[in-house]
Amino acid sequence: MTVFDQHDEQIPEIDPEGPLDLTGDAEVDGWRGVAAEDVDEVGGGLAGLLRSRSRALLGSLLQPHRAALGISGVLIAVHIGARLAGPWLIMRGIDDGIPPLLDGGSGELRPLLTTVILFFAITILGTVCFNAFLLITGRVGQEIVLDIRRRLFVHFQSLSMAFHERYTSGRVISRQTSDVEAIGELLGHGLISLISSGLLIGGIGVVLVIIDLQLALVALAVFPLLMLATRWFRNHSEHAYRATREAVALVIVHFVESLGGIQAVHTFRREHRNQEIFGRLSNRYQEAQMWSNRLAATFGPTVQILGRLTTASVLLYGGYRAIDGDITVGVLAAFLLYLRRFFEPMQELSEFYNLFQAASASLEKHAGVLAEPSDVPPSPEPVGLANAAGRVTFESVEFGYDERVVLHELDLEIPSGQTIAVVGATGAGKTTLARLLARFWDPTTGTVAIDDIDVRDLSDADLRRAVSTVTQENFLFTGTVADNIALGRPDASREDIKAAAAAIGADTFIERLPNGYDSDVHQKGARLSAGQRQLVAFARAFLADPAILILDEATSSLDVPSERLVQQALQTLLADRTALIIAHRLSTVEIADRVLIIDAGRVIEDGSPAGLVAADGEYAALHQSWRDSLV
Repeated sequence: MTVFDQHDEQIPEIDPEGPLDLTGDAEVDGWRGVAAEDVDEVGGGLAGLLRSRSRALLGSLLQPHRAALGISGVLIAVHIGARLAGPWLIMRGIDDGIPPLLDGGSGELRPLLTTVILFFAITILGTVCFNAFLLITGRVGQEIVLDIRRRLFVHFQSLSMAFHERYTSGRVISRQTSDVEAIGELLGHGLISLISSGLLIGGIGVVLVIIDLQLALVALAVFPLLMLATRWFRNHSEHAYRATREAVALVIVHFVESLGGIQAVHTFRREHRNQEIFGRLSNRYQEAQMWSNRLAATFGPTVQILGRLTTASVLLYGGYRAIDGDITVGVLAAFLLYLRRFFEPMQELSEFYNLFQAASASLEKHAGVLAEPSDVPPSPEPVGLANAAGRVTFESVEFGYDERVVLHELDLEIPSGQTIAVVGATGAGKTTLARLLARFWDPTTGTVAIDDIDVRDLSDADLRRAVSTVTQENFLFTGTVADNIALGRPDASREDIKAAAAAIGADTFIERLPNGYDSDVHQKGARLSAGQRQLVAFARAFLADPAILILDEATSSLDVPSERLVQQALQTLLADRTALIIAHRLSTVEIADRVLIIDAGRVIEDGSPAGLVAADGEYAALHQSWRDSLV
């Protein structure tokens, strides 16, 4: 199990006094979210690893912005200094500026005016510095969010097909949306409040001691209670906010899954059951949010009450000392002003702690995702393959999923330019053979080679240039027909695109579209029929001109007229190139030079179509059944 597996399946319980598993029952109608497991029960080694990776990721994100962060640090320090100087100047104004005026002296207005001018000056200075701080940190925050989005997008694209088959698209979307937004919220708003509040609390504590130690002892007597309340809030909110993030991820997963399979939903009248599941997941998300709100609603007023009690105590004790002449009125006024500024940021910290927790959890997830290694890592020293001849060899290849072996010690050689068809029952290993050649997966043991070069030693660019795949469900991107044909050769001219479409026989239907080659295919090619999408995929492969072409059930979605048209086009498409055809329709197999019959991961028959029919074996029986079906 990878770090991504382990971390992604850790969902804390929502309510420690009334546990509520975010996945509900272990399974709902066959739909399973992710396993619930309290994060505190994770092994210390893994938790430490995640924290270490989170710190490393955050450090790498902040590293390009060190200069800007240094400047912002100076600016916020000046701003905090200006805020701390305000009550001090008020104290000086009261104690040094007002008594001379009360005594009726002339020309003694200068101390008070000087204090007032200084007060306005530091207020303006602090405001300007804070404005500059907001602009710099806001820009840095957005650049960091952009950076992590790019990293995630690039890394997700570099991960193997096996990774994407293991994880739902909803969870991937959650990483790019809600999790990244949580970090953006922290950097854009929460971090500013956390930094300024933290510095202000520490600075005020020092100033209180400097002004009057006895009053400071009275004021800070409540500090142990504040620490206990803060610790309680931190411990509970950590679980609550993690639960919130995971709950919203489950909502996104189910939403994407339901819409992705909308045809099956309508076909089997699944709407009501999906609504029930979505309702339960949404309720759990609401309960997680409510738990967070209850924590904040408890901590904030608690801090407020403690602040009011402390202010009252200082006013009572300080007033008594002022009457006795132990302290001045200015000292008492400044002390009370500092106390107010001391407890305000404490309440702000409670409001923004959820941002910190959400961003911390999101950062751990992103660190785990970015640390996820690819199952098909690139070669550190790739061997060049500029002009592939197309000779393919499988040498002692074995492959399996977990503990289930799919291919057993397979040895196979395909000469350059030969068209080979692979036939067998579902699950026999046909598609696995094709995916190993395209290096969507790597074999467990053995070697897959092109022109005697292990595909693991080839650069990704050379491998993709040498091998193209056409599958049963070819994906068309939003854009024009011409854009989708030119997918493998973006620099292809319009004449080349049209020539490729004509060679395949796709030009006829394309020219009948409203805008011809400039017609928008709409999302996932929804504007085109299944057969038309397949013809566009054939034209795409023809234009890419690979040395090796893999057709994985590529004609299964075509109707009979379209299949006949493609059969003719395949003569052109397969000429002078190596081809691996996986098909159940024997009409497609008939054009092959050679046929392999695979059963349970082993080749049981190998020969020409005519030779295998004459041999009266497995292929002959399949061929006879096919001919009987045509009668």
